[in-house]
Amino acid sequence: MQGDTLLIKSGGAAALTEWQHHFARLMPGLRVYGWDDPFVDARCVKYALVYQPEHGRLAHYPRLRLILSAAAGVDHILADPALPADVPIVRMVTQETRERMSDFVTFAALAAVRDMPAIVAAQRDGRWANELTGRLARDTRVSVLGLGELGRAVATRLHANGFRVSGWARAPKALADVRVFAGQAQLDALLAETDILVNLLPDTLATRGILGRKLFARLPAGASLIQVGRGAHLDRQALIDALDSGRLRSAVVDVFDIEPLPPDDALRRHPKILVTPHVASSVSYAARARQVADVLGAHLRGAPLPFVYDALRGY
Repeated sequence: MQGDTLLIKSGGAAALTEWQHHFARLMPGLRVYGWDDPFVDARCVKYALVYQPEHGRLAHYPRLRLILSAAAGVDHILADPALPADVPIVRMVTQETRERMSDFVTFAALAAVRDMPAIVAAQRDGRWANELTGRLARDTRVSVLGLGELGRAVATRLHANGFRVSGWARAPKALADVRVFAGQAQLDALLAETDILVNLLPDTLATRGILGRKLFARLPAGASLIQVGRGAHLDRQALIDALDSGRLRSAVVDVFDIEPLPPDDALRRHPKILVTPHVASSVSYAARARQVADVLGAHLRGAPLPFVYDALRGY
């Protein structure tokens, strides 16, 4: 480990001191530098922990052995056309990631149940809207698209909070207290029994644009959407049209195809949409440093690496 270099592009220069503090405790022999440090020898860079790296930059490190995503998704890395094809990419999935995503989706589901987007809109308009009493969680069917690490954690938490929970995956899975639908043939049946749809799908060619007119038409009228997957999943205009027509009742959207979302964006202004700034599963530097240290330790031991991106599966 002595002399190995980890290059970090996450949180900017302001976060580098905190990253270095955590790694000094977890892996004392590791050299940790900021992404734009001009004194880093490219030949010594063995690991890169990144979010939205500039295209072509990762290819400049001839001894790079691992690329670690600073986020749960890796689409921000895969967008690089010059990405080194032989270097494994590791997703950021920690216990804190699971907890934060579960907290957020539970909040969003309860917000949908209690008509919070409409209540917030009434507050903006100066209206005392005490007719907005909502319904009960126990009478609400929530469906989770995607039953990976985060999807399973979210489904379990929703059930614990009284919701009637179903899930959908590409292949059959078993999950306690959750009704699981599998494969394209069972997707319509799931959608037909959904009051709140939670999107936690990975970003693949098959899932891009999936949250569009065709899918919205298969949901019961008045359903709600919680979009915490990837920005590329959502057809923005289709969502606005579905809300305006009453096909959908409300939406909580945390991820976008363009981030930061422009101040005058139509999604920000829509009275039935609650916009949050991609914070659903934001994880502390301490938890992410621990995950990276565990991965680097496995790499040094020659042990299997956790959460490696699989191009065939798309996540």
